[in-house]
Amino acid sequence: MSIISLRLLNKPVVNVFSNHLIDYPTPININYFWNFGSMAGIFLVVQLLSGIFLAMHYSPQVDLAFLSVEHIMRDVNNGWLLRYLHANGASLFFGVVYIHIARGLFYGSYQKPRGFAWSMGVLTFILMMATAFMGYVLPWGQMSFWAATVITNLFSAIPLVGEAIVAWLWGGFSVDNATLNRFFSFHYLLPFLIVGAVLLHLVAVHQNGSNNPLGVAGNVDKVAFYPFFVIKDLYSWVIAFIFFFFFVCFVPNYLGHTDNYIEANPMVTPSHIVPEWYFLPLYAILRSIPHKLGGVIAMFAALLILFLLPFLNSSEIRSSSFRPIHKQFFWLFILNYFILGWVGGCAPESPYLEIGQLATLFYFVYFFFFLPFLGFIEKRLLLLN
Repeated sequence: MSIISLRLLNKPVVNVFSNHLIDYPTPININYFWNFGSMAGIFLVVQLLSGIFLAMHYSPQVDLAFLSVEHIMRDVNNGWLLRYLHANGASLFFGVVYIHIARGLFYGSYQKPRGFAWSMGVLTFILMMATAFMGYVLPWGQMSFWAATVITNLFSAIPLVGEAIVAWLWGGFSVDNATLNRFFSFHYLLPFLIVGAVLLHLVAVHQNGSNNPLGVAGNVDKVAFYPFFVIKDLYSWVIAFIFFFFFVCFVPNYLGHTDNYIEANPMVTPSHIVPEWYFLPLYAILRSIPHKLGGVIAMFAALLILFLLPFLNSSEIRSSSFRPIHKQFFWLFILNYFILGWVGGCAPESPYLEIGQLATLFYFVYFFFFLPFLGFIEKRLLLLN
C-alpha cells in the first residue's frame, strides 16, 4: 500500500481527532467546573482497565467469589492495587459525575439545543448506576448478598410482571450462583455500553458547541481546545489523581462497609443494610414512601425526571448566575440532596424517616414546580422592574 493511500485511509480518523480534541472551538470563559466532564472520561478508562484485569482472576461462583477476591488481594502481583483502584475509582467516578451534573443544572446545559446531549448524559448516569450496583454484588460479602436480595426483591412490587422479572434476575428462586453469574456478565458488558453513550454525548455536545458560564450562544470569544484547555484539563486531572491515590494508598477501605469483608451468609441478616454512598440519596427516596410499589416508582422517577428537564424548564436565561431566585433554590436543592444521602445511611426509624420524606418531597417539588414556574415568575418581576 502506498504512502498516499495510507494518508487517505488515516485522514478521517485524524480529522475526527482534530475536530474534537485539537481544533474544537471552546468558549474562552469556561471555568474549572467544565473540567469534570473530561475527568469523568479519565475515571471511566481507569474503571475499564482495572476491571478487565480483575476479571482475569475473579471466579463468579458463590463458593469461590469471596475467596477469589482474597486471592486477588493476597496472591496476585499488585492485585491489591487493582482492586483498590477499581473500588475507590467507582466512588471518585460518581463524585466527578455528580459535580458534572450539578454544573449542568446550574448553568442550564439541558436547555435547547442541547437536549439530546443532556439526555445521553442522563442515560450514561443510569447505566453507571446499574453497573455499579452489579459490581457491588460481585465480592459476595454480607452487604453484597443482602443488597442484591433487597434491591432485586423490589421489582416484585411491579404488577403482573414483577415476579417474572425477579425470577429472571435471580436465574432461579433465590439469590444464588445463577444471580452472581448474571450480574458478573452484565457488569462486564455495561461499561462498553457506557463508552458508546459517552461518545454519543460528546458528539452531541460538540455538534451544538459547549455551554459557558454566561449561557450565551455564538461563535465569538472562542479559542482552539489545544493547547489552552488541554493544559487546564491536565492540571485538574493531576489534582484529582492526588486525591484519588490518597484514598487508594492510605484509606482504601474508608468508603466501604465493614460487613462486606465477611463472606455472604444467607442465614445471617446484617443489622442495617446500606448501599454504597453514591446510592444513598436514591435509597432514602425509596424508603421514604411507606408503600413498596410507591417507593420503587419514586426511586426510578427520581432518575427518569432528569430526562424531562429540557421540557420542564420555562426560563429563557440559561445561567443561574443571572437568575437570583433560582440560584437560591438550586443551592437548597443541593443541600437537600446531601440530606437525602445522610438519611439514606441512617437507620429506617424516626426522625430519619420523616426527614427523608420531607427531603423527597422537596426533590420532586423542585423539578415539577420550581423549574416550570420560576421562569414565568422571574420574567414577571423583570417586567415590573
